[in-house]
Amino acid sequence: MDYRIYKLTFPSGVHFGNNSLEKSEETFHADTLFSALCQEAIKDSGKALDELVLSAKNGDFLMSDAFPFIGDTLYLPKPYINIRSDKDDGNSKRKKKFKNLHFVPAELYQDFLRGEFPIDERGDEIKNLGHHAMKTAVNVRSEAEEPRPYRVGSYWFEKRCGLYIIMAFADENREYMIEDLMDALSYTGIGGERSSGYGRFEFRAANMQPELEKALTGEHAEYVTLSVSLPDDSELEEALDGASYQMIRRSGFVASSRYSDTQLRKNDLYVFEHGSVFKNTFKGQIADVSSGGAHSVYRYARPLFLGVDL
Repeated sequence: MDYRIYKLTFPSGVHFGNNSLEKSEETFHADTLFSALCQEAIKDSGKALDELVLSAKNGDFLMSDAFPFIGDTLYLPKPYINIRSDKDDGNSKRKKKFKNLHFVPAELYQDFLRGEFPIDERGDEIKNLGHHAMKTAVNVRSEAEEPRPYRVGSYWFEKRCGLYIIMAFADENREYMIEDLMDALSYTGIGGERSSGYGRFEFRAANMQPELEKALTGEHAEYVTLSVSLPDDSELEEALDGASYQMIRRSGFVASSRYSDTQLRKNDLYVFEHGSVFKNTFKGQIADVSSGGAHSVYRYARPLFLGVDL
């Protein structure tokens, strides 16, 4: 597999849902991106969608969740393992900083794993990524009804800040396919409130750091997931052996207008959160989360692993 990094910058705000209209997350998951790419493929042709889904099922491409970058610094998810620091002197403020740390600079990831991360100097820099905002809008359904105000939360990235995605491709054809769909998606936008202009982005390929590429390939003692993922039934027992993980519920409504006359929810799927740590790798799955509509609805649950040697 050939690995690529794509940086996304957002000229306007974003609304990445967490089941709340008034709040926005700073990042999004790989299954959100996959669903958005499927919608772009539908606009092209049924053949394009079939090719995308088949390629995903075959593992011909992999994708990470979206993670922050500030300038030239890439950030990786904090792993779900206990790290003992040489400076662990019972300082409650430092413990709180470690607890609230969600992302670690890629160039300091091994330092973090060794318990040598400079939390006092680098622990708060992710605050420079951007800021949350709130606006009030009005919903007018008809002239007979009173206007209904509501609030929408958003997130705005600072200059030279945004999100990046790691992708892996089996061949150039899959790379071109995904890049074409990403280009189309950049004009549509990703996330919620797209009709208000949120979620549109510019993207470009960025240089892959040699140490990061080394961690993405080869054999290692343990593996950190960089995407939401779920082993299939035949892989589950081995995957859980010695694992340290967090699970999250993924849900939402089906976006396709052909699926049903009324908007229906997808079946919930519980997946491993990025940052989960495994001794044994697994392939994961593309899960059908349809719930009685006219066609299948797929949720991306394949892992992209970052190898670590503790």
